[in-house]
Amino acid sequence: MALILLSTVVDYFLGSKLGIEKRIIHRRLLLFISIFTNLTILGIFKYLDFFVESFALLLTNIGFKPDWPTLNIILPVGISFYTFQSLSYTIDIYKKKIEPEKSFLNFAAYISMFPQLVAGPIVRASKLLPQLRAPKEINFYRLFKGVELIIWGYLLKVVLADNLGFLININGYFDNPQSFASLDLILATLMFSFQIYGDFAGYSLIAIGLAKILGFDLDPNFKRPYFASSFSEFWKRWHISLSSWLRDYLYISIGGNRKGYIRTSFNLITTMVLGGLWHGAALTFIIWGLLHGIYLIIFKYLASILNYNTNKYIKAVQKILLIFIVFSLTSIAWVFFRSNSLDDSIYIIKAIFTFDISTTNSNFATPLVVKCFLGLFFVLIVDIFRETRFIYSIYKKSYSLRVLGIFISAWTILLFGNFSGNEFVYFQF
Repeated sequence: MALILLSTVVDYFLGSKLGIEKRIIHRRLLLFISIFTNLTILGIFKYLDFFVESFALLLTNIGFKPDWPTLNIILPVGISFYTFQSLSYTIDIYKKKIEPEKSFLNFAAYISMFPQLVAGPIVRASKLLPQLRAPKEINFYRLFKGVELIIWGYLLKVVLADNLGFLININGYFDNPQSFASLDLILATLMFSFQIYGDFAGYSLIAIGLAKILGFDLDPNFKRPYFASSFSEFWKRWHISLSSWLRDYLYISIGGNRKGYIRTSFNLITTMVLGGLWHGAALTFIIWGLLHGIYLIIFKYLASILNYNTNKYIKAVQKILLIFIVFSLTSIAWVFFRSNSLDDSIYIIKAIFTFDISTTNSNFATPLVVKCFLGLFFVLIVDIFRETRFIYSIYKKSYSLRVLGIFISAWTILLFGNFSGNEFVYFQF
């Protein structure tokens, strides 16, 4: 609580000073204090132990024997999310995109908005502060829409994510990958791809639905990312609030795509590596971000070639093939995100590419597996309908169909849900 209060107080007063300060050197100093304060807090409580241990390992490898204590700090809840929200406020004031908030209470409510505090979506001050100033009324449509979002979010969480997560954990695919054959690890990788989607998209929908009921409109954080046919499209569909934050406040600030192909590639790699590091203080997260940076560069280069053919049938086949490729490469990157160590990640990747599917150590004919695949099938069918705009527009316009959808979703949760109380994956970030 002390940390979020410190960020709130510091950025409220710095924002107020930025709003009246005209001298550019003083404005830069105020912005620097805000960035330095927030990143120092984040660095100490999230990354200090990682860098101390990494530096000690480096010294050990060249012959020294460092014996440094680490603090073993418990990661404060939601620190990555509210730090980015607080930073965006002062940066936007510095760029004169918004005016400083006069009410400390409104600003504190913006930083600590409880539905999305611990795992996003990351909300911009320009989006939420005006809503905090406006009066709120009970609204039937908001209540209906909020419940609809919450129900679907819970379905993604307890039917899709928790069943898949339980299956992954009880078999220990990522805890001891050396004990499993290629087919097991391929299926485990695919299961985790859908687990993390259901888990994080589910949390985001619950948060957005709760906010909707309270009278606040938060932007979508996921738009069926596994239907993306390029990696730039993937990041416009996956964790949208983070990817847009990194684009607006980091990628564009260091040059974006304005300074040639090589500099653009460097900017993409830098942005995605830092995005990986944002997720966690580990080498595996850095490699995960690096892979996505490489994917973005490759697909950016291929875009001109792939867009050359205008035949609609060839384009349709091409899109389906690209969706498969993007999903496959994304799943490979998820191995580094989920694995406990770099050695485990490398072992799983090697096992996947050896592609020995003749043996398996797992039993895929259990009731849990059936529940997992029924849940996944249901979610995929719904996402396909939502991706088909004509069909989804008919559904959205009919309250009867939407009420039926809520009841079917609730029934699916009760029938197939895993209520073991697994926390959300993104709580750890």
